[in-house]
Amino acid sequence: MNSRQTQLAAFDRLLTIMDELREQCPWDKKQTMQSLRHLTIEETYELGDAILDNDLEEIKKELGDLLLHIVFYAKIGSETDAFDIADVCTGISEKLISRHPHVYGDVNVKDEEEVQRNWENLKLKEGKKSVLEGVPGGVPSLVKANRIQDKVAGVGFDWEKPEQVWEKLQEELAEFQEEVKAQDFERMEAEFGDVLFSMVNYARFLDINPENALERTNKKFIKRFQYLEAKAKSLGKALKEMTLAEMDVFWEESKAIDGSS
Repeated sequence: MNSRQTQLAAFDRLLTIMDELREQCPWDKKQTMQSLRHLTIEETYELGDAILDNDLEEIKKELGDLLLHIVFYAKIGSETDAFDIADVCTGISEKLISRHPHVYGDVNVKDEEEVQRNWENLKLKEGKKSVLEGVPGGVPSLVKANRIQDKVAGVGFDWEKPEQVWEKLQEELAEFQEEVKAQDFERMEAEFGDVLFSMVNYARFLDINPENALERTNKKFIKRFQYLEAKAKSLGKALKEMTLAEMDVFWEESKAIDGSS
């Protein structure tokens, strides 16, 4: 691994390049925080994909892209004397120190759960009116549900055992089925939301990240379906011309190839 001196020199080089690009490149000169926002979101998702694929080389590249965006925002901020990269680093450093009194103070904790409870209580002392203020409004609903449950669990609002969550999930499924039978769309949608929320909660108790789990399934489905498409093409057939039984043969082949259910 590189020495701290080498790491700092590399970061300084990136800052210098950012300064030069902002002064000399027509595209970089034109960018604003608003114009960069959607690109930053895309880069974050690309990093997430690389992490799910455990592609370390790609993770390194995507981290670089994301770091560039952080430096870019700080550069734009410095142009109006709002903040610069030093302010960004100082801010997060001070927050980490204040939120870790068990490391930088005299507080004793026994486990990770106690650290999380302390974290949420410290944020309330900092002026937060609700532990849920830290949940971003713009994240996907599945991620938001998981974060909401993490937050409230941090202050003790939680089930005690996974079995209790499983029972709640079964209860929500039964209520959903009742509304399906009644064909009340609004109630069906509401109860389906309750089912998903309970599923996310149960996953949390099993230490499963629901977003990661669903995305892995998405990737698996895409891979298998594309195998099916390729097989159909090799036979000179269009999928819509094949029966489900014919397609299922290739689907099972794809499952055998990737070795998962």
